Amino acid sequence: MANLALIDVGGTTIKFALWDGTAHKLTKQGMVATPKSLNAYYAALTKIVRTYQLSDQIVGVGMSTPGAVNKATGIIEGASALPYIHNFEIQSALEMRFGLPVIMENEINCAALAELGSGSAEGLQNVLYLAIDSDVGGAVIIDGHIQHGSHLFSGEFGAMLMSDGHPLSEVGTITYLTQQYNQQAHAELTGTEIFALARQGNSLAHQVTTAFYQHLAQAIYNLQYCFNPEAIILGGGLEKIDFLVPHIEIERRKLLTQVQLAPFETPLLASQYQDDANLMGALVDFQQCYPQKML
Repeated sequence: MANLALIDVGGTTIKFALWDGTAHKLTKQGMVATPKSLNAYYAALTKIVRTYQLSDQIVGVGMSTPGAVNKATGIIEGASALPYIHNFEIQSALEMRFGLPVIMENEINCAALAELGSGSAEGLQNVLYLAIDSDVGGAVIIDGHIQHGSHLFSGEFGAMLMSDGHPLSEVGTITYLTQQYNQQAHAELTGTEIFALARQGNSLAHQVTTAFYQHLAQAIYNLQYCFNPEAIILGGGLEKIDFLVPHIEIERRKLLTQVQLAPFETPLLASQYQDDANLMGALVDFQQCYPQKML
């Protein structure tokens, strides 16, 4: 397999790595602060790529980026913390600077592709990825490929309205959970501390964490019937996402008992990748777009 430069663009930092096609692993990893302007952005990315070009004979560049990536035009639509990367043909501009093919994909889609390539969804073809962070996002994978939708909004699971009238992006987050607890308890605890209190039997902590699990279970229940995937992967910014799975499963089984339709349970799996998820997903994306170059 060939060598590839991989870049994960974030709002505050840019991570990068070389995919060593012989060793089949990420090497020569690094990180720089995300620039404040387009020219500085070009300079930072060019320096990263040039360094790999000089020493490792890379065949292209795979990128994870904020925003809604239009794969047909090479334009990053929507909005993000980096307004200067949007609404022009940035992919072709980067290809001209690097002299190499560049493939870009949205950061959550990349995280989902990482799980498909060599993570919790390895070997599967039809998967949903639910990202839990300060917001709720997601990705839809059908027949092994990301589905972007006609308006590039596929996977925006946070827009779903819950039974209480609130969107999942509000009530299905740790941010909302901590706000609910701290307002009622007149405290300033973190989500981790509130989950710990719930395990110790604190009634208010148990109440707000259970509501959190119930909202996610309702969303997952709806998604499993809308898409009928092979698995739903739970990921996002939490360091230990796996502890959520059994609690959500309890609430989902209650829903399955209450609404006795086709009685099946789509496997709910914790994501395997954390820090390197977007880099590994950019690798999978490039492999899918340029399979001949990765031989």
